This record gives sequence, C-alpha cells and structure tokens, in this order.
Amino acid sequence: MDLDGCALPEDRLYDLENDVWYLAEPSGGLARVGLLGPLVWFAGPFRSVAFRPVSGVVGRGRSVATVESTRYTGAVRLPLDATVVDRNLAIVERPRLLNDAPYADGWVVRVRASGDGVPPGLESAAAVAPRVAERIRTQRIRCWPQTPDLELYEIGVECSAVLTMLNEELAGRPAGESVLLVTDDPTSPIEMQRWSDQTGHRVLAHRQEADLHQYLVRKEAHPVPRRRPGA
Repeated sequence: MDLDGCALPEDRLYDLENDVWYLAEPSGGLARVGLLGPLVWFAGPFRSVAFRPVSGVVGRGRSVATVESTRYTGAVRLPLDATVVDRNLAIVERPRLLNDAPYADGWVVRVRASGDGVPPGLESAAAVAPRVAERIRTQRIRCWPQTPDLELYEIGVECSAVLTMLNEELAGRPAGESVLLVTDDPTSPIEMQRWSDQTGHRVLAHRQEADLHQYLVRKEAHPVPRRRPGA
C-alpha cells in the first residue's frame, strides 16, 4: 500500500501507539518487530541503537531498545507480551539500516508471543492507513527511497550554479551517501537528467511541490557516464 509515496506493507500488523510493526514468520511461532516507516522517515538518519538486557516475558509497551537519530531519541516498545529470542545486531553496526530498509533488513527484534491467535491491539494495514496518512500529512513527512545525508536548498539560483555546488558537495562524500537537492529553477528537470547522464550519479527520485523541485541524488561508487560533458 502506498500513502503519498510512503510504503505501508500489507503483509503485517501494526501498533500505532508504539510506532512498530509485527510480522509473523511462516513457522516456529516467531515474529519480527520493527519501527513504523513514518517514524523512521520523520526521524532522519539514525546514529545509534542500544538493546536493553531484557529476559523472560516482556510486557506489551516495554522497551527493548533505544534508537537515536539526528532529531529523534526514543524507545522501541513491544506491541504484545513476548519473549525476545533474537536481536538484529546488524542495526547496531549500521543504524542506517533502520532508515534504508525499515520493513526488511532494518527489523529490530524477533520474539515469541506469549498468547495464541492475533495479538490484541494490533491492526491491519487497511485499518491503520487513514491514521497513518493523516500523520504523514500533518507532520509533513516525505518518504524517499534512501534517507538523505544532507539537504541542499538552493532557491533563486540558476541551475548551472546549483549543479556546481552539488558536484562540490558530492566530491567530499563517500560513495552510497545521498543528497536532497531543492531548487526553484524551472529548467531543473531537463538539467538534472543531463547532469545524471554526464556524471553517472543517479537521481533516485524527483518530487515537485508548487514551484519547488526536490531531487534525491546518490553518489555512486563507480559512476558510468552515459553522455559526454557538453554533448
């Protein structure tokens, strides 16, 4: 399910009170728990994850981890009474997994539920979609294929100068990082396509809101130009 560009997978259940999702595994009575996408996209790049040393049955709403981003610090709380059987250590080593794959590799814990059947308090994607959509609207959340490492606002600047600044910014960044470029130049859709063809760096997404164009650009490790400069 897509809500204004934000994904809400329909294969799992949601706990909006605790901002988490719950995905039952095919066998073994286990499930994965992760952070709700809108929270992740609102928080910005995560910098650290710390698991709490919990054991035995952990009650619904209890914290099992703490996450910290550039503008958010909060707890990851269980959506049901359960025993934690596994922790995703990959997100400790690389917290950005929470941003880049919130519904996949960015899961937080695996649990074994204490009760049988559908845990109370969890809802389907269809049931929570109107409230998630309202949250996205009121908090002005913007979802991107990759969380920007930098937001570059260039208003009232010609696109040629904007691209010079973009090139300078990318030159000092490691491969794989992304920049959100915001410009009001009406020629930017053509110029950005030409720039991508000439440099080999990808424009992952483009969104227009009123007179503003927003481009998510990723620095490639081995860029392959598709057009010669000046062509």
